[in-house]
Amino acid sequence: MTGESGRTFRDAWIAGVGKHFPGEPKPSYVTPWAQTPDWERRAAAAVQDQVHDFIQVSDGNTSKLTREQKGRFVAVCWIAQIHKHIESPKPAYVADWDHLPEWQRETDADIFEAIEREG
Repeated sequence: MTGESGRTFRDAWIAGVGKHFPGEPKPSYVTPWAQTPDWERRAAAAVQDQVHDFIQVSDGNTSKLTREQKGRFVAVCWIAQIHKHIESPKPAYVADWDHLPEWQRETDADIFEAIEREG
């Protein structure tokens, strides 16, 4: 992918937090792309590229996946990036799908679908 890879991921994350988060999110959850830390921008780019590649090698058949399957894919790709960029992450940062809050699961599915729409 070219350009600002990761931007679609981050924009979809912010939109998802706004839509699904109960109450007032932490400021770091909605930090605009330009102010997002470099490591997090690289992680977002990596996951966005992984989702894009997954869609491509599946010949677009990812449209047949459930929202949960799409969200799980984003979540596990993100966990790998957390381990890459943070030496000893908090358990909540690397929690498995079943332990993520509903708002985060919905947001992860939204991210996948935003990348799907982008093509």
